[in-house]
Amino acid sequence: MTIHVHPLLLCGGSGTRLWPLSRKSYPKQFAKIMGHDSLFQQAATRLSGEGFTPPVVVTGNDFRFIVVEQLAATEIASQAVLIEPEGRNTAPAVLAAALVLAEQEPQALILVAPSDHVISDAAAFRAAVQAAAPRAQSGDLITFGITPDRPETGYGYLELAEGADAAATTPQTLARFVEKPDAARATEMLASGNFLWNAGIFLFTAESLIAAFRAYAPDVFAPVEEAVRDAQFDLGFTRLAPKPWKNVPDISIDYAIMERASNLAVMPYGAGWSDLGGWDAVWQESAPDAAGNVTSNNATAIDCTDTLLRSESERVELVGIGLDDIIAVATSDAVLVAHKSHAQRVKEAVAALKAKGASQATAFPVDHRPWGWFESLVVGNRFQVKRIVVHPGAALSLQSHHHRSEHWIVVEGTAKVTIDDKVQLISENQSVYIPLGAVHRMENPGKLPLTLIEVQTGSYLGEDDIIRFEDVYARGQGPKG
Repeated sequence: MTIHVHPLLLCGGSGTRLWPLSRKSYPKQFAKIMGHDSLFQQAATRLSGEGFTPPVVVTGNDFRFIVVEQLAATEIASQAVLIEPEGRNTAPAVLAAALVLAEQEPQALILVAPSDHVISDAAAFRAAVQAAAPRAQSGDLITFGITPDRPETGYGYLELAEGADAAATTPQTLARFVEKPDAARATEMLASGNFLWNAGIFLFTAESLIAAFRAYAPDVFAPVEEAVRDAQFDLGFTRLAPKPWKNVPDISIDYAIMERASNLAVMPYGAGWSDLGGWDAVWQESAPDAAGNVTSNNATAIDCTDTLLRSESERVELVGIGLDDIIAVATSDAVLVAHKSHAQRVKEAVAALKAKGASQATAFPVDHRPWGWFESLVVGNRFQVKRIVVHPGAALSLQSHHHRSEHWIVVEGTAKVTIDDKVQLISENQSVYIPLGAVHRMENPGKLPLTLIEVQTGSYLGEDDIIRFEDVYARGQGPKG
């Protein structure tokens, strides 16, 4: 009999190790790193259909509309989207979701799944979840362990208890969690056959998890319970209360619960998994050719071996000549070149860019908004040129600016434009001027995306020069609200 599982998708991280494609403003879970769908969409699809309820998603305020948009593109409706006031690691996020689910179903079976992992055999993973479900229903806390195929130093490990089988198809007794090892220790653990990688995937009932937090992490339980109790509902989102959330410790579910609880078991899984924790992992998961190379559509490898060449921009052709064990990733505004053995040091590059004040450290060239997206094409002294795309039926806020005027040129679709008391339709090849200080709004009344070019001129062109008077997305003030 199929057991119904509630997927809990965690997607609040920043993913700095896959810079420049993953940045704080648009992290790796929402990017199309492997295939035509984002990692988040792949996770949602993998955990949908027979045996799964609609997912619960925990994310940050800036990503809430991206979550809804990407789920809609896969025709998956969420059960709930919880908004964290600020990131506090995995323990508070998981507990908040468990408390929400427990209000309706205390025995709800929850599968905690990071939304930025790659699992190549979805059917095998779903089967493993079903195999682990009875043990979780009995009250145990199940963690998933990946069969290691190399002495990896970037993962934590799970040590099996004496007599447990690392190749079993049912949950096994877990002895202990092991921190990330050095190379020598990782080699020893691989040879022993008694260790699995810690995948950060968990299965338990809401009731069992809540009981564990009460017993082992009351300092986490109390403020999270208050944040859920005082949550506000906003446009279909559940906003956890910010005041008690400030008192929530920043702690992972491993440290808060899993390493302390006695009712643990591990479900071995060996059918293909990666957390895509670096560009070396992307290279490995991308099926290198006979020479060991992985290239994107806009990249060319000449006399290269074991190299990843990837360009994310149609305007940037990336060419490698005579390279060995190199990672080169180009976007429209940044280029990363690194030896594959140093892939885990990419986060150092992000820190260095932050220190020098480079916007590329955190801001993606394409800025996603609930109504669509825009990208800056040219930025100069007192002017900026943007490409703006507005989804069908969407509308920007009714707003004004203190420091800039704008000129809009429609290149595709039709725009409904409000400027003070005047409303007009602007079609392809037509334009309109918005004077400094004018109250204005742009809408897409059509059935197809609206594309336009915006030319801004003024003394200050920052995104925080926006005063919102009305907004269908209830974003409030600030660059994104």
